[in-house]
Amino acid sequence: MKFFLSLLIILSSYVSIAQNNTIVAGEKLIYTASYNMSGLLNELAQVTMETSEVKTSKSTLLKLKCTAATYSKWDSFFKIRDLYESYVSPKTLTPYLYNRDISEGGHEKFMKYKFNHKTRIVASTMRKTRGDGSIWEENKTVKIGTSTRDLVTTLYQIRNLDIHKASIGDSQNFTILFDNKETVVRIKYLSKETINTVLGKKECYKLAISINNSNILKGNNDNVIWLTADKNKIPVYVKFKIAVGSGELKIKSATGLKY
Repeated sequence: MKFFLSLLIILSSYVSIAQNNTIVAGEKLIYTASYNMSGLLNELAQVTMETSEVKTSKSTLLKLKCTAATYSKWDSFFKIRDLYESYVSPKTLTPYLYNRDISEGGHEKFMKYKFNHKTRIVASTMRKTRGDGSIWEENKTVKIGTSTRDLVTTLYQIRNLDIHKASIGDSQNFTILFDNKETVVRIKYLSKETINTVLGKKECYKLAISINNSNILKGNNDNVIWLTADKNKIPVYVKFKIAVGSGELKIKSATGLKY
């Protein structure tokens, strides 16, 4: 099931190298995730994004953590327990370590990336659980471009961009590393729009997302994200369309913001 993956790709697409002037440790964003089933939009899961400070022997890093979990009443239908996390520089959000540990409907998969930005090499570990319970593991190195980042890092970097300088209709391509492959994502700035949220009425940047040569996201301007048009640039609403249906993501609460 590509439900949570689609949400992350949509949220993480507007990215370039930038100084971090927005994200601080202690921030927590909670969302409700809904999916269209037989023509009805059902609230299925909770998505949480949170940050924390991690001290190592050499430096202090910022941990960016994203989780998704179906509500218990849906677990018998399709249980999701997903974890995505990245350890980054607090100043630039440059990633050093990325983990992905997912469990979706009995399918389990683990992925780890160790970034070396000087050589532009990622040391990758992929591990899967087979149907018989045995473990399959693959270790390899992946060459990446200078601007290639993981999903979680780009998810947060979006909020450091000067989107107010963009013109309506502007579009740009960006690259993420997923399952050891570089994926090109295109974002288009559609408009400014004021929408109602649990945080009140918010003026937002409305952005359309598409992926080159992929069947993950479907439709033309059917995958849209609304970011608050303020210093925090919080994703407050997302609409998506994938091969097996459509859905949405809505902000439920936001705490620990810098501004």
